[in-house]
Amino acid sequence: MAEQQISTHGIDGMTCAHCVMSIDEALRGLPGVTDVQVDLVAGGTSTATVTSTAPLDAAAVDAVVEDAGYSLSER
Repeated sequence: MAEQQISTHGIDGMTCAHCVMSIDEALRGLPGVTDVQVDLVAGGTSTATVTSTAPLDAAAVDAVVEDAGYSLSER
């Protein structure tokens, strides 16, 4: 069994539970993603912790977050 990879991404622009669902769905659509946990900080930088079977492509993460209407934090 492959070792699980865990990555954490700061996401700006999230304000509510619908935002959490949108990001969860977007990130779960990436190849190899097995779990997503989102910690909402309304009006601040929320955190998405993603578990996957391989390291995620940073450009792919950025693209799905942007397509969902949010942006990755610079932190």
